[in-house]
Amino acid sequence: MLDATAQKRVLVVDDEPGHRLMVRAVLSDAGWLVDEAASAELALERLRRAKAGSEPDVVLLDMRLPGMDGMEALECITRLDTSGEPVPVVLLTAYGSVGSAVSAMKRGAFDYLTKPADNDELTAVMDKARDYSRLLRENKALRKRMGSGAARLIGESPSMRSLKELIAQVGPSEATVLILGDSGTGKELAAEALHEASPRAAKPLVRVNCAALPGELLESELFGHVKGAFTGALRDKPGRFVLADGGTLFLDEIGEMPPGLQAKLLRVLQDGIVEPVGGVSPIQVDTRIITATNRDLAAEAKSGRFREDLYYRLNVLEMRMPPLRERLDDLPLLVGHLLRKLGEKNRKVVRGVSPAFLERLSMYGWPGNVRELENVLERALILSRSDTLGPEMLPPHFPGGPGAAEPGRGIVPPPILNDGPMDFDGAEKAAIERALGATGGHRERTADLLGISRRTLQYKLRKYGLARR
Repeated sequence: MLDATAQKRVLVVDDEPGHRLMVRAVLSDAGWLVDEAASAELALERLRRAKAGSEPDVVLLDMRLPGMDGMEALECITRLDTSGEPVPVVLLTAYGSVGSAVSAMKRGAFDYLTKPADNDELTAVMDKARDYSRLLRENKALRKRMGSGAARLIGESPSMRSLKELIAQVGPSEATVLILGDSGTGKELAAEALHEASPRAAKPLVRVNCAALPGELLESELFGHVKGAFTGALRDKPGRFVLADGGTLFLDEIGEMPPGLQAKLLRVLQDGIVEPVGGVSPIQVDTRIITATNRDLAAEAKSGRFREDLYYRLNVLEMRMPPLRERLDDLPLLVGHLLRKLGEKNRKVVRGVSPAFLERLSMYGWPGNVRELENVLERALILSRSDTLGPEMLPPHFPGGPGAAEPGRGIVPPPILNDGPMDFDGAEKAAIERALGATGGHRERTADLLGISRRTLQYKLRKYGLARR
């Protein structure tokens, strides 16, 4: 989320004192902190010396300057390493030099204005450039803090290896991707990994949750609006499509999008045209679309609840996120990764978990997937008085714990309570052998008893040499 309360900073580069004074008055009234430079050389020196947190969000640059002209200054600014991303440059140009400004935009300028600029247009363009600048910085900071999306897709099970291979293959393309999967399986991480594997990685990845906003607000959020389009629209606002221009737009919960907006989204996919709410001038954008849903979108399209033509546009490539119950081999890796992260968050460290703890995790069905696993581990970490998590720290409804077995899972065999050393594979093999004995070797009932799919059970039977049983 952009912080609307943060100070907005602009460096105005213009050799005309009267015009600088006018721009200062307009932008100061709009909440900007204005710095000025009468030449390109002075502006570059200020940008080089700017401290972290005090650098401008936008440079407003006149094309005609004494000494170094605006075109040369633009090239120098885009090469500067200030906060890790180039500062967006908005050009000021005389009416007869619009062709030069358009040429400069191809070299990296964000936008241009003709002098004298209309006050409303000036503030709108500056706000749009600032939003773009902050999105770039926040995305870079997020990638640095969290690591790449691919690196955070934890797991080496066959399904996860296949998923990572698909991301590496699909990421560099321009195709729209539909990510399917239950809640909590990591669909947003997959979208981040796709963006980072693409040529658009240096541009923003902009996220929108289609289920989080009512239809009218979602339309404004996606496509933007012009001043006066509705009550409260006090100025032009760029939509997320414009902010993601050159980058990627991730639309989560796409199945919740109202039918009217589906039609507007279809036009963007077909023509790359965005129409702001209340606007008459369409905007051309170059944005890659990645969508995600936990619904059966094919069934929704066949029933008429989702536009079938839009479904086929979105589903050029389909990616399925495996639920946790189908990749229980990844539990040790996931537990280790999550405990390190949660330990840092809660300022508490555990050395590891007991074999019985892992066994109990492997016997659960995980309807909430990795998100539920994270919640269970955080609860155990906070409540534990030991540096090793044991099964007593799990919620009562877990298999083998106090109370009945998980609903719909049948009778769960008791866990192995072994204080001696045991690796996870040994505990898992023993649990499967006991389940096979309890069901007389019936594989479907065994899979149901363990809370895993029959396909996963078959894989594990082969892994542990139990297939003939």
